[in-house]
Amino acid sequence: MEILVCVKRVPDTAENEFELNSEGNDLDRDDLVYSVNEWDNYAVEEAIQIVDRVGGSVTVATVGDEESEEILRREMAMGANNGVLLSDDAFEGSDGKGVAAILKSEIDSGNYDLIMTGAQADEGAAQVGGMLAAMLDVPYASLVNKIEVVDDKKLKVGREIEGGNQEMSEIELPCVLSIQTGINEPRYVGIRGIRKVAKLEIPVKGASDLGLDEGSVGNAGAKVKRVDYFVPDLGEGAEMLEGSTDEIIEQLIEKLKAKGGL
Repeated sequence: MEILVCVKRVPDTAENEFELNSEGNDLDRDDLVYSVNEWDNYAVEEAIQIVDRVGGSVTVATVGDEESEEILRREMAMGANNGVLLSDDAFEGSDGKGVAAILKSEIDSGNYDLIMTGAQADEGAAQVGGMLAAMLDVPYASLVNKIEVVDDKKLKVGREIEGGNQEMSEIELPCVLSIQTGINEPRYVGIRGIRKVAKLEIPVKGASDLGLDEGSVGNAGAKVKRVDYFVPDLGEGAEMLEGSTDEIIEQLIEKLKAKGGL
């Protein structure tokens, strides 16, 4: 099975203190520490496990600048067979649809049975997977937390739905799946694996290589543009109730009554 996993380089929330830039429309990214998007890491691990079971290869692709190559190498050290960097000044400022269009152009140049993305990335829109499936005109499932290979034409997928319930469906290949965290336990990437892929050549493709009109992607093609980015004002601090359990319960009931909750 030939699998392509779309990955993204994002700020590491565990390693950074975030501040807004002077324009107030993005984070100040100058000194941020980056890593692979958490959801994408689960998708890569799942792709590797599928190939281990049924054969094939895993390709990881990302849209970004030259620094995004580091996450491709990390995922290749993890076990992906190939990587491709989709990078061009014309891609800067792409909205979700633009990113999906760039990825589609790369997918069209291959012969993939399965395309996987993370359920969402750092901006939380969770839109690229669905847009990509629509552009490719293939079936799509989101929030996937279980995959079983039925045969070379079908998968059985489990989806997390409202209320913590599980939905099982059959989906035909080729298809796009957006992967939820918890579907597996991503393997540890050691120094030996990183060294092994350190000198491998990773192809870089720009707009002309992908046959893309520069006016259809990037800032020029974006239909959605961020105009503001702010940290919400902090509300009042929590009120701590004191006393015995019965006294605390009584206080809580009175406060709920006063606020119309009972």
